[in-house]
Amino acid sequence: MPFTNMSLPIFLLWLVSIPFLAHSAPSQPRGTLVSCGSSTKQSIPDTSLSYIPDDGFINVGNKTTLESNDLLPILSTLRYFPQKSARKYCYTFQVIRGGKYLVRTIYFYGGFDGGKQPPVFDQIIGGTKWSVVNTTEDYANGMSSYYEIIIGAHAKTLSVCVARSNQTAANSSPFISAIEVLSLEDSMYNSTDFRTEALVAVARSAFGNEDSISFPDDPYYRLWQPFTDKNEVVSTQTSVSSSDFWNKPPEKAFSKAIAAGVGKKLEIQWPSGSLQSTRYYVSLYFQDNRAASANSWRVFSVAVNGKTFYNNLNVSTGGVTIYSAEWPLAGPTKITLTPDSKSSAGPLINAGEVYQILPFGTRTLAKDVAVMEELARNLDNPPLDWVGDPCLPQENSWTGVSCSIKDTVARIISLDLTNAGISGTLPLTIDNLSTLHHLWLGGNKFSGSIPEMNSLLKLETLHLENNNFTGEIPQSLGKLPSLREVLLQNNNLDGSVPDQLAAKQGLKLQVSPGNHLSK
Repeated sequence: MPFTNMSLPIFLLWLVSIPFLAHSAPSQPRGTLVSCGSSTKQSIPDTSLSYIPDDGFINVGNKTTLESNDLLPILSTLRYFPQKSARKYCYTFQVIRGGKYLVRTIYFYGGFDGGKQPPVFDQIIGGTKWSVVNTTEDYANGMSSYYEIIIGAHAKTLSVCVARSNQTAANSSPFISAIEVLSLEDSMYNSTDFRTEALVAVARSAFGNEDSISFPDDPYYRLWQPFTDKNEVVSTQTSVSSSDFWNKPPEKAFSKAIAAGVGKKLEIQWPSGSLQSTRYYVSLYFQDNRAASANSWRVFSVAVNGKTFYNNLNVSTGGVTIYSAEWPLAGPTKITLTPDSKSSAGPLINAGEVYQILPFGTRTLAKDVAVMEELARNLDNPPLDWVGDPCLPQENSWTGVSCSIKDTVARIISLDLTNAGISGTLPLTIDNLSTLHHLWLGGNKFSGSIPEMNSLLKLETLHLENNNFTGEIPQSLGKLPSLREVLLQNNNLDGSVPDQLAAKQGLKLQVSPGNHLSK
């Protein structure tokens, strides 16, 4: 399993290969499955899984179809983003605020741009940089790649974005093949505070299985990769109920296990590869594979890298899970199961999940987001990247938008769309940007009236010159204590300059030529 690092702060990613095969499924999982770049609904052969086109979720980028007859439909099209002026390219999904979602992004390069190696770029969820997308190794091996994250929805919409980075070659473009936004139950992974953290998938494995487990065996469409090693593989003789577990692992994940004999330790190196030194969510699943017996015990202790994870675990035929919401890992990982001296059976393990904990607490103030979203709707041709979080990540803020961050809250302090060729109107809610210092919209085709700005007490400069604004100059401008420069020339304003504005000491005020103002 190849791993990829991103620039500071460094997070370990889960980059797992997907063969161009599909497993049968009788119905759709609960969520939204999107085929990027497709113009029609895409169905997966031999299943009832279907993916809808992405047109209703994004308004930037180009579509293309790969020249191959051997690909799954969702890998045969993609959307790519050659528009270099945009700081990010975002899909927007409707979600339930407070809901919990698994988001999976899928990539298959296919040489769409005539090159030999896939571009490398960032992906962003909400306002947080999630990972670097580097599919080079998988593509060289004829595989597609996917990334997963579990997040809580903080609003009624969720943005999933890709963006250029300093690793993106000048002649290449970010791209994406498919996106899956899958709804999870409230009980799942409930020891994580999704208000401030997200879980980035590192590994999810079904031990002893030779085939992957997915939908419909897992109704939440999680992908459980097969894992075998030199240890013995055993089959179970009893079934478990997925509903008995908070994380609802699929029953099929308990059908096989890796085991050791009576009195022997069981050691596995998992996850494979070397892990970044940080905090992880770890969940391990066990079931006694024998028929139930009142006088037969399977008891052992679990250690991770030599540190006790759980002592004297009594594994029953009904199954049991143990977990840590925050467990430190670094480098190679070894799980050791040591049997109790009185245990009548050796240790075994059926499945496991590891997620890296991603800080997810910083976000733009909801009031500022609402204003900017309304402004974007009021514009006939907003900048291409005016979707998603206006401020975050800071290097991928909306074009023309500058922000400050205090504690975990980002606020908009400057908006500069000078000579951007923008047309539209200013919403009344612009007055809610209470930390705005500079509003520069000169040299465009804005029309309508200039809203009152009673609450913009920190506004220092207002540049609305060379537009098509009409109506009177707002009286509130004369009451703004920090205002030192107002440019309103070359509009279609009428009435008179407010007395308090005209008399303001130290103010640079320019209202002519081009207006119809009385003295």
